[in-house]
Amino acid sequence: MGDSSLVRTGSRRLGPGGVEIGPLALGLWRFTGTDVGQNAALIEAGLELGMNLVDIADVYGLDWGGTGFGACEENLGAVLRARPDLRDRMVLATKGGIVPPVPYDSGAAAMRSACEASLARLGADRIDLYQVHRPDMFTHPAEVADTLDGLVADGLVGAVGVSNYTPAQTRALAAHLDAPLASTQPEYSAACLDALRDGTLDLCSEMGMVPLAWSPLAGGRLMAQAGEDDRGVQPELLATLDRLADRESVDRAAVCVAFVLAHPTAPVAIVGTQQPERLEAMQAALGVQLDRNDVYDIVEASEGQPLP
Repeated sequence: MGDSSLVRTGSRRLGPGGVEIGPLALGLWRFTGTDVGQNAALIEAGLELGMNLVDIADVYGLDWGGTGFGACEENLGAVLRARPDLRDRMVLATKGGIVPPVPYDSGAAAMRSACEASLARLGADRIDLYQVHRPDMFTHPAEVADTLDGLVADGLVGAVGVSNYTPAQTRALAAHLDAPLASTQPEYSAACLDALRDGTLDLCSEMGMVPLAWSPLAGGRLMAQAGEDDRGVQPELLATLDRLADRESVDRAAVCVAFVLAHPTAPVAIVGTQQPERLEAMQAALGVQLDRNDVYDIVEASEGQPLP
């Protein structure tokens, strides 16, 4: 297929004049182990593969075997204190705004406190990308915007973004911000096409935001084998992915990631494996060739019906 491939393998830029990030990012939701050497090896493996955006959040550690709120940031902070050279090679991204058991608080005091606490846990003087983790529907976007602009003005944050926001919520925040929204972080995969259908990716086209796609393997559901629990994934979708994987001589995961990278907004796929060897397998997605027929085959198989 050659030049007809839609898979976008080049770097992306976080906002006008912003830093460049690779097409794959390292997600640290499961970064709950406390062995600093092993943790550093994972981070270094990702960086070596071009996964320079490292995505974490203050709430990571409350589940997936963590010891509590902030645990994953603390683990990353321990790595960066032991290996400060790694900090110089990464684009550090974290999120705030979930304050259990409230559950969401994007008020001015809470957001600034959350950012400052993340900086302390990470042992960093600056967060390259700070995102509101989930929308607080009871804080006016003007207040959120004022807080984010203040963090940028104070040099604590390089760029700002949102996560799990609807297009309308994103527009409302952007209307009050001085800083441009550099990113939005929706769930997006071959099994979850909401961002493709609800206007999220269209808004990225309009506003120049980079989509940071979380769960590109649909939480593992896209890796289900025959007889396993696929939790609602269309059998036709798994068959289509396997057909393309066979053609491209890669595993199914690589095709799933390549599909995410094929949208014209050039999403970044956040991969959450904690195994360095699996990071290499994900990297194979950059060699996958998908044309327009392929991506529409995936969409139709995912939705279980032909397009009109």
